[in-house]
Amino acid sequence: MALILVVDDDPHIIDVVAFALERAGHLVSRAGDGDEALMMARSGNPDLIVLDVGLPKRDGLEVCRLLRSEDRFSDLPILFLSALDEEVDRIVGLEMGADDYVTKPFSPRELTARVSTILRRSGPKQEARGSALSHGVVCLDSDRAEATCNGDRLSLTALEMSILQVLLKRPGTVFSRGRIIEFAYDGNIHVSDRTIDSHIRNLRSKFAAAGCSDVIETVPRLGFRLGACTIASPQEDP
Repeated sequence: MALILVVDDDPHIIDVVAFALERAGHLVSRAGDGDEALMMARSGNPDLIVLDVGLPKRDGLEVCRLLRSEDRFSDLPILFLSALDEEVDRIVGLEMGADDYVTKPFSPRELTARVSTILRRSGPKQEARGSALSHGVVCLDSDRAEATCNGDRLSLTALEMSILQVLLKRPGTVFSRGRIIEFAYDGNIHVSDRTIDSHIRNLRSKFAAAGCSDVIETVPRLGFRLGACTIASPQEDP
C-alpha cells in the first residue's frame, strides 16, 4: 500500500485514476491545481505523485521544480500526465525530474502498472524517507520506537505506536476501524472495533496529558484521522 497524490484539473480523470489505484490497494489523495498540489504534498507526505502538466495556478512542471528543490522531496517519485505527445515535451518532463511520463488518453491499467514499477524501484528510498514522521508537535521515530509530543517523550505501547504511525503517514486521510486493524495489526482481522476505540482513547489521553488534545479526530460514521497536533494555549484568568 502506498499513498498516492493524484493531481489534475479534470475531476473525471482524477476519479478514473483514483479508482484504478485504489483497486490496486493504494490510498489516494486528490488535488485540482498546482497550489493545492504543493500544499497536499507538503502536508501529506505521499509516496508518489501522479501530476498533470497542464494545471491552473501553477503548471505541473513548476510544481515538480519546486518540490525537487526541497531536500525531503528530492527523491519523491513523480509520474507526469499530459495531453501533449511531442517528444520534446516528454524530454522536458523527464529532465525536470519526473520518473515517468504518460500521455492522455491513457489506459488506467497501464498507469497502475507504471506506478507499481516506480514504487518497487524507489522502495528502499521511500522507507528511509518515512522512518521518522512528524505532524505539528507530534513526532514518531519508528527505528528508535520513540514518540514525542513537543519534544517530550511519551510512553506508548507497540500497538499505540502502530496506530499513530498509520495516521501520521497519511495526514488528512480518514481511516475506518477496519482499515486501522488491517494496517496496524498487520492483517489481523480478528480484532474488534471496541479494541481500536480503546487504543484511540488511550492515545488521546496520553497526548492530552502532554498538552496536545487534538491529536486524533473522530469523523462521524467514517472513522478517525490525524488532527492538528498542536499544544493548547493556556487560558487567561478573567
